[in-house]
Amino acid sequence: MHLAAHFPGVNNTTVWADPRSGSQIDFSSFEHLARTAERGRFDFFFLAEGLRLREHNGRIHDLDVLGRPESLTVLAALAAVTDRLGLAATVNATFNEPYELARRLATLDHLSEGRAAWNVVTSFDAFTGENFRRGGYLDRADRYTRAAEFVATARELWDTWTPDGTPRPFAHQGQHFAIEGEFTVPRSPQGHPVVIQAGDSPDGREFAASTADIVFTRHGTLESGRAFYADVKARMAKYGRDPDQLKIMPGVTFVLGDTDAEAQERAAEIRRRQVSPQNALLALEQVWGRDLSAHDPDGPLPDIDPDPGSSLVQGRVKHGDTLAVAARWRALSEEKGLSIRQTVIETTGRQSFIGSPRTVAEQLTGFVAADAADGFILVPHLTPGGLDDFVDRVVPLLQERGVFRSEYGGPTLRSHLGLAEPVWKG
Repeated sequence: MHLAAHFPGVNNTTVWADPRSGSQIDFSSFEHLARTAERGRFDFFFLAEGLRLREHNGRIHDLDVLGRPESLTVLAALAAVTDRLGLAATVNATFNEPYELARRLATLDHLSEGRAAWNVVTSFDAFTGENFRRGGYLDRADRYTRAAEFVATARELWDTWTPDGTPRPFAHQGQHFAIEGEFTVPRSPQGHPVVIQAGDSPDGREFAASTADIVFTRHGTLESGRAFYADVKARMAKYGRDPDQLKIMPGVTFVLGDTDAEAQERAAEIRRRQVSPQNALLALEQVWGRDLSAHDPDGPLPDIDPDPGSSLVQGRVKHGDTLAVAARWRALSEEKGLSIRQTVIETTGRQSFIGSPRTVAEQLTGFVAADAADGFILVPHLTPGGLDDFVDRVVPLLQERGVFRSEYGGPTLRSHLGLAEPVWKG
């Protein structure tokens, strides 16, 4: 299986109040998690990134990290303190340009000797676009067409240098980009940086099947994971791709204990700390689109319907059909007698692997064996030491089972993932 480490802090995973919780912006925190992941022989280190601080009822969202440095700069620094670990940055394809970004990614690939990866994300909202000249001009339907052309153009640029180090001019004419000139950075040590994609819509799945090397998905249950895995892999044939050319890696959490019972108790306490009374109301307001601050988080769900056109929350992922979401939450609350906070705890938790180290190792192995994933992107609830126990207690068991490497097999991220270097198309 493949394993990656997600640096937390841009969602409701982090337990901020834990005394072991450290800085989300100091370089020492990034370095600690990255060194731990490399000690565990992980495939790569993953940095999420947003382009604007999210807002809730006109105020900065409480769970956002202020002062988080730009991802590619952080990863360039981490390249100097790691040797084999892949380095993955989230960079938006809507508010960047192919030449400039292809150059930065190729530079990181050279600095790290072939360990760079790009998590391609898109945006269509004018709220984020206000930070940029173009604003939020892209329709939802256009964001993947631009992203697909963006990645294809970047790959054209990376291929303008021959494998023997000879530069050639480029010229690209397309729907979104018309550029020509000469690319300044030689072909990277792994041919192209690895491309990661996260998206579950039909367009997102097609983009993954046609373009991506890795899919970062939220399908964490066995049933939904198997369905997603089969669907995306089946789409690859029409693009002339073999299923092994794409690695599907859900983002998951984990909680360890000396026994399964102890781990379950710890997991319940962690969820209570992740969803404070205040955060429960914020989560509810994200669905309802209304100011619910007068409601008791330990009381029942509101009896009013959501406002589908609300702008109360800006910059956060929408819940889709909020009326349908509210109906499901009400049904669950009534069936189990849950308060607002209890309902949010039960409905918003990401898939977790909970148990003793041996139990978690068995769960992870079974998930991969059932074709529900090729590996996992682990999202710890503490920064920066949240991965330590997993590397010390679970990784050795996976290695004993023969399902995870004991040593890196090659120098590049593509070698870790078992992906061939792209054929030069110059």
